[in-house]
Amino acid sequence: MQTGARLGIGQRLATLQRNRLVRQNLVLFSGGLIAGVGGFVYHAIAGRVLGPATYGQVAFLIAVYAVGTGPALILVVVLARYTAMLNARGDPGVRSLLARTVRLIAIPCLALILVTTLFARHIAQFANLGSTIPILILGFSIALIWQVAIPRGILQGLQRFTSLSLNLSLELVVRTVVVVLLLKAGYAVSGAMAAVFAGLAFVFCLGLFSLRDHFRRQPARVRLRVMAGFSLTAAAGIIGVQILYNQDVILAEHYLSLHDGGIYGGLNKIGTILYFLTLSVSQVLFPRVVEAVAKGHHPGRILLSSAGILAALGAGALLVFAVAPGLVVGILFGPSFRDAIPLVFPVGVIGLALSLDNLLVQFFMAVHDRVFVPILALGVVVEGVLIFLFHARVGQVVLDVLIALVGLLVLLSFRCYLLLPKLRPESLAEPEPAVQ
Repeated sequence: MQTGARLGIGQRLATLQRNRLVRQNLVLFSGGLIAGVGGFVYHAIAGRVLGPATYGQVAFLIAVYAVGTGPALILVVVLARYTAMLNARGDPGVRSLLARTVRLIAIPCLALILVTTLFARHIAQFANLGSTIPILILGFSIALIWQVAIPRGILQGLQRFTSLSLNLSLELVVRTVVVVLLLKAGYAVSGAMAAVFAGLAFVFCLGLFSLRDHFRRQPARVRLRVMAGFSLTAAAGIIGVQILYNQDVILAEHYLSLHDGGIYGGLNKIGTILYFLTLSVSQVLFPRVVEAVAKGHHPGRILLSSAGILAALGAGALLVFAVAPGLVVGILFGPSFRDAIPLVFPVGVIGLALSLDNLLVQFFMAVHDRVFVPILALGVVVEGVLIFLFHARVGQVVLDVLIALVGLLVLLSFRCYLLLPKLRPESLAEPEPAVQ
């Protein structure tokens, strides 16, 4: 009987390994994990070498850079959906899409660089920087991440997750290696920001190299204007989710004491670890759902399987949070954050709820259902109002966010329940990718 049980487990594992959705998730999860670790290592190195005062300047610049990546995230989603539709129809328009989008996005990139150059001195004074060079590098880096988003979106739409995983992970690997070399050479803040630019430059070239097979194909002109309507939907979804996991930190810092605000900020970062740990699941889901709908297949099974994979990954992280919360806090923030230990598991649940909310938002964006937008907006407002009304202590703010995100998950799930039976290719009627 034991042998039979072992064979059963072995057969199940073999079946999982052959599952295309599972394989794609494993590939992209690996890249995202390396990128996440690389991000922590980059900040740890910069903090230890530069010290708190100088590292604070780097942290400010990286925070501005993170805000600047917002348009890149929207661009990735828009291009991934458009490319997936082209790919499902067998249209040879990827080369045209890449070239025309690069030229189109170059206009705001150049405008950003110009504005950054004109106001570099003022920004440097505001951030108490002794030089404008880091500001200039910041401007070039934000412009470049907008360009990096183009091959990344196309790779996601083509479901080339191995290439996308390498692109995501090698950016942080290169950034970390370069920051070590430049900090040793004494370049301080400028060196830290130059490392960011170096990582982006490397993966932009890598992204173009990954799509080199399309350069040899006969170019077919695509119409970019058909992406305009979906761009608004994608912007609403991405910005809404970003507000969900950022506004609570801002409000907590405002309403709580300095000590409690810092504790909550640390808890928020612990919760978002689980969110970013499972982000690859929604990245795989998105083009798979677009492909299924474009080919007339029902995407419900893909959604359920993705939710199962996400829940399994999240359960593993929650187990660690439940068994060793003190170890988690100690490794990440040290003994001064011990007041956060009792709340580690609840913020882990918040991270899982946010991940599931994002998964459903990605699904709705893939099928271009706009009804989710007011539901997501309601979730954002409810979270903010609850914190405004109940903020006497850290635990109360945690409960506010938990109620808002779980409530949002229920509403989005109900919308999904109503939508799934109605999904047909003709029900998603909108201008399709066209080749001229």
